[in-house]
Amino acid sequence: MFQPTQYQEHDLETLQQFISTHNFATLMSYNSTHEQIEADHLPFLLDTKQGTYGTLSAHIAKANPLYKNIQQNQSVLLSFQGDQQYISPNWYPSKQDHHRAVPTWNYMVVHVRGRLRCIDDEKSLLALLGRLTRQHEASQNTPWKMKDAPADYINALLKDIAIIYIEIDSIVGQFKTSQDRPNTDKVKVAEALKTTAPEMSAHIKQHTD
Repeated sequence: MFQPTQYQEHDLETLQQFISTHNFATLMSYNSTHEQIEADHLPFLLDTKQGTYGTLSAHIAKANPLYKNIQQNQSVLLSFQGDQQYISPNWYPSKQDHHRAVPTWNYMVVHVRGRLRCIDDEKSLLALLGRLTRQHEASQNTPWKMKDAPADYINALLKDIAIIYIEIDSIVGQFKTSQDRPNTDKVKVAEALKTTAPEMSAHIKQHTD
């Protein structure tokens, strides 16, 4: 990922929180059978206490080619994306002074590189599914629990899935949020984005002098 200095985010806690908030990621891996890059889209659970930068876990279907072609300790790349939005130069007050402004695109993204391994263990799988369910159901008025479904139904489904773990080797963030604009422009951009991209709007406000 091309990373101009002013857009880089290095704070590990900030990056980890971003992943936890935007945990549906694109996982890119190399399929040696077909000699091509594959992409899978999965919700991940981040454990910040395991490994230097944390460990990611998810479950995949055994019918997925990723499971069939998985190589233990294979290097993979994941992309976690937050708010992204087209930015019109008409939002810049400075445009009225000199008209030296063009459209751009703001975005917030974190890239993770790590080593992939697979575990086909029912006890570990149940624990992972329980944690994922609690995380994603937390906002519901009446959270769904795994025990709400018949045990034989759950047990049958477990036979068709497996866990993948990724120990993070590196983590980089790029938050392109109008850092190159004067403060008057940033204020107006943040205002324009407060409904369509609230996280980005808040980030811009936080970094406006």
